[in-house]
Amino acid sequence: MDRYLEFILNHYILSLALAVVTYLLIQELFDTAFKKFGNVSPLLAVAKMNDTDTLVIDVRDEPDFIQGHIEQAINMPLGKLPERLASLEEHKNKPILIACQTGTRSASAGKVLTKAGFEQVFVITGGMQAWQNDYKLPVKITSKNKIKT
Repeated sequence: MDRYLEFILNHYILSLALAVVTYLLIQELFDTAFKKFGNVSPLLAVAKMNDTDTLVIDVRDEPDFIQGHIEQAINMPLGKLPERLASLEEHKNKPILIACQTGTRSASAGKVLTKAGFEQVFVITGGMQAWQNDYKLPVKITSKNKIKT
């Protein structure tokens, strides 16, 4: 035990780094174990859109949304999502697909929606990059004056 204490005192930066990395790994494990939203591939997302009354939310900023988005998707940037949850109340029990550019912002939006009580929230893995580049699925390009906010 004395040797551990001596090592920690002699190598305090390494010890601190180990503690931080361990904490982050444990936090990530808990986040993935207890997350309440699912992940779907772009192909499964298309199947969900065809089978049910599914809402597609694109959480990218408006300029990215204009350049190309999923048909029937509504643009709701991640920063504005918490204040616009009231407009989504009618979809609380319906499937909701969330898309962003790479899939990272979608996970944050999934947490926001599940915390607000939405039951069927799914994140499109890989985001619009996977939708367009990997799966070659169609996108709709919208002119700026047609965007609903």
